[in-house]
Amino acid sequence: MATYLDKILAAHRTAAAADRRTLGGLVEAAVALPPTRGFRTALVQGAADGLAVISEIKRRSPSKGDLNVGLDPDRLAATYEAAGASCLSVLTDEAFFGGSVADLQAAHSATALPVIRKDFTVSERDVCDARIMGADCLLLIAAALAPTELVSFHRLARDLGLDVLVEIHDEVELEVAMAAGATLVGVNQRDLVTFQVDHERAVRMASRIPDGVVKVAESGVRGPEDARSLREAGYHAILVGETLVTAVDPAATLRSLRTA
Repeated sequence: MATYLDKILAAHRTAAAADRRTLGGLVEAAVALPPTRGFRTALVQGAADGLAVISEIKRRSPSKGDLNVGLDPDRLAATYEAAGASCLSVLTDEAFFGGSVADLQAAHSATALPVIRKDFTVSERDVCDARIMGADCLLLIAAALAPTELVSFHRLARDLGLDVLVEIHDEVELEVAMAAGATLVGVNQRDLVTFQVDHERAVRMASRIPDGVVKVAESGVRGPEDARSLREAGYHAILVGETLVTAVDPAATLRSLRTA
């Protein structure tokens, strides 16, 4: 039986195979853009006085269904910024997460915060699209890519001026990330096959990530206690989606995570 990840990747790879745009033209358009806002730098600065938070704009998920389908991306982004978020994460996958490029662009325009495009990157054209749509950082998921793809996409993204968050789940994927030259690594506490959360995963992996790499814990951060545990484990930042978009007061919730 196909897993969530299988279905999502199949859809994205089918779309990528049908894409007839020339890569050279996309690269040319991407390199002509103004400099990005510095996603990794913002996390380092945010971690200097606590735990940096990447606050996510997320309408729904395959496992949980609707979370906040009617959210206003620019208003929520401004709320996050005022409450002390270091960066934004915006889902652009429409079919499975209800996101869009328009959500990313609205959030980016509403704040001065760096923004990561949260999506399933499976081709060089996807990398270029992230830069062209206005993202400052790109997500590459080790579990979704062959090692050669991860290396190639990481190199292209950096050439285009994007920061890259390489998402891993275990020691084997960490080795692939390091071979690609990753300096920003996210440990996803959610298993992308079962979509279940393992809260010990990030704590276990923190000590394996080399010094000099910015460490991000992703998914399953429920409140200040989780945030405190991750900070004590050595993480510079947390990426928080569901907890914030379903909160009655997302600003207060965000502040409680930052000061945990």
